[in-house]
Amino acid sequence: MTVSTTTLKNSYNGNGSTTTFAYGFKIFASTELKVYIRASTGAETLKSEGSGSANYSVTGVGSASGGNVVFVTAPASGETVVILRDTA
Repeated sequence: MTVSTTTLKNSYNGNGSTTTFAYGFKIFASTELKVYIRASTGAETLKSEGSGSANYSVTGVGSASGGNVVFVTAPASGETVVILRDTA
């Protein structure tokens, strides 16, 4: 199956209160997303889907226009949210 977009990533600045971050590309499963938090030092941490305080959920799976990554706990000010499409 062909994916008809060339967008591979979205990046956002954390502010300590926003928990929802959009991605603008189609995915067929939530596992096709890699979600990282980049600290101001440049160190990146791969996050996991789930319900724990350090985790996130995904909406919009299968939607041509994308959806949202919704964090349980808002990324802090100075952190960057990086959402990557990682398809086979």
